[in-house]
Amino acid sequence: QVPLVESGGGLVQAGGSLRLSCADSGRTISSYSMGWFRQAPEKEREFVAGITRSGAFTTYTDSVKGRFTISRDNAKNVLYLQMNRLVPEDTAVYYCAASTASLPTKDYNYNYWGQGTQVTVSS
Repeated sequence: QVPLVESGGGLVQAGGSLRLSCADSGRTISSYSMGWFRQAPEKEREFVAGITRSGAFTTYTDSVKGRFTISRDNAKNVLYLQMNRLVPEDTAVYYCAASTASLPTKDYNYNYWGQGTQVTVSS
């Protein structure tokens, strides 16, 4: 099992930035493709960004392209999501997840999940 723990969420004004982190105390994050998902109230969980094991390839949902950047530090076993130019529509609980597949975008392809961190963007 991969115990994933997210941090870095909070309340920010529109136009501001936050950086989310996802730590893996089991020291196995380098074996997985990683992704960030989010779920807003009364909405389905949606894919935000993904990154391959090496970090060489990334993919984003259209609504965050140019604003969010996913990255990873395999030596530290940490996944990041840098979020810039935040808008109220970004408000959600953000989850990191690990997958044995190669850069999947569907949640059912992810094997392990964190508990989530709340991001709230005020207008």
